[in-house]
Amino acid sequence: MNTPDRSFTRRLDLTSLQLFVAVCERGSIGKAAEQEFMATSAVSKRLSDLESTVGTTLLYRHARGASPTPAGQSLLHHARSVLFSLDKMQGELSEYADGVRGHVRMHANISAIVQFLPEDLGSFTRLHDQVKIDLEEHLSSEVVRAVQEGAADLGICHTGVSGPLPDLQTRPYRQDQLVLIVPQAHPLAGEKQLAFADSLDWDHVGLHANSSIYQAMHQAATAAGRGIRLRIRVTGLDAMCRMIHNGLGVGLMPRRAFELMHGVGELTCVALTDDWATRQIDLVARDFSTLPVTARLLVAHLGEQSGQHTVTDPHA
Repeated sequence: MNTPDRSFTRRLDLTSLQLFVAVCERGSIGKAAEQEFMATSAVSKRLSDLESTVGTTLLYRHARGASPTPAGQSLLHHARSVLFSLDKMQGELSEYADGVRGHVRMHANISAIVQFLPEDLGSFTRLHDQVKIDLEEHLSSEVVRAVQEGAADLGICHTGVSGPLPDLQTRPYRQDQLVLIVPQAHPLAGEKQLAFADSLDWDHVGLHANSSIYQAMHQAATAAGRGIRLRIRVTGLDAMCRMIHNGLGVGLMPRRAFELMHGVGELTCVALTDDWATRQIDLVARDFSTLPVTARLLVAHLGEQSGQHTVTDPHA
């Protein structure tokens, strides 16, 4: 069994790691030096010392700047993880000094944030008022990447859009049901349910191209041999409702989200018969068992709440 090389750990310089990451991200030693308020020669010397420490070349230096070698790519991945962990440690320790007894970094997609997290996080903070939760909204694919890279302890998203998730664990959180939103005077408003393909004769108001909802729409349209008459894209569900109310098309969103947005236009929803309209929202972590204690408390709480908003498929 290999034993850790403790001398290697002692010889590593965190400032040099930070400079190496900056060079990779900026693509230039000079730009990284400017960003870090250091002389270019000093940054170059630190990088050369770092290469001596690891025993291999980390950067291709060329006329246009610098880029990581294969070994450099590996170090970049680990260096980012180390620096994220140090930032996390500093943040948590400073908040303990301020009386906070824990800190959870969470990224979630808009569907989870609009439909479920306000109530679930509210009940959690009432039980654990000294735990701080930093929540950021991102697309599902970005949530997964943030957890993989260590930028978030916990993710909540639709994992189906990301394919296999190597080195990550998932747990079921909620289900939601996509429905078609139409103006009350629209010809489709009288339908109790329909297939998504039946909406493709009409203009659509869509979300971001990388959103899980738009990707599901695109896959379904392709399977039907049709295209989506996308008239406009918006970044939020409330904006989608306003656009639909003003005659710019029809759109898809989760039923519960639509029900929570009372009074945003004279609209109605029509159920979809497509199987993919029922979607699973998952909790995502690198390893649930090694999460900080406060993050594990939150995961347990979210699991306890998950039975309160179970979706009933209207076509079952």
